[in-house]
Amino acid sequence: MSMMDKLKQMLKGHEKEAGQGVDKAGDYVDGKTQGKYAGQVDMAQEKIKDQLGRPEGEAKPPHP
Repeated sequence: MSMMDKLKQMLKGHEKEAGQGVDKAGDYVDGKTQGKYAGQVDMAQEKIKDQLGRPEGEAKPPHP
C-alpha cells in the first residue's frame, strides 16, 4: 500500500478538515514568500485536494 493510499484511508470522512489544513499551509507559504509564488501555491493546493478527495459539495475551481 502506497503512502498516498494510507493517507487517503486515514483522512476518509475528514476531507473538510484536511482541506482546511491544506489551505492553512498554503497561506503560511504565501506569507513567508510574500505572495511571490501565490499562483504555484494555489495550483499545488488544488492538486493536493484532488488527491486527498474533496468534501461533499465542494466543487473543483475552473482553470484560468
